[in-house]
Amino acid sequence: MSQTPFHWPVRIYYEDTDAGGIVYNANYLKFMERARTEWLRHLGVEQDSLLEQDIAFVVRRVEMDLRRPARFNDALKVTVTVKMLKRASIVFEQEILDDAGLSLVRGEVVIACVNIAQMKPFAIPEPLMGVLSGAR
Repeated sequence: MSQTPFHWPVRIYYEDTDAGGIVYNANYLKFMERARTEWLRHLGVEQDSLLEQDIAFVVRRVEMDLRRPARFNDALKVTVTVKMLKRASIVFEQEILDDAGLSLVRGEVVIACVNIAQMKPFAIPEPLMGVLSGAR
């Protein structure tokens, strides 16, 4: 898929690091989550309005490749690219880059659209699918 990735800046705070002074691995997932949320917001989609319709996006699968560590006070950039848009899910490719553009973390995240009341897969509503398709 050829699209320009969405970018979201992240600054590393002391609380993001472990005893060794590097970013604790689970925090990369938080950074990716924030970038996906801001990507949706950039498209005009607010997740709280989806929740009012009993619709949510939940993580179904994550694969991460930790390549280089980030440290306290680093300025990073988190990318969001839609790899595949399906009827009830989205496959994202995400990357976390340092300020020199070096890849620190790469990930693939599968997000499922679910009906909150039943916690079962739910087709992405057509108006939302149109917005997401247009962002590809």
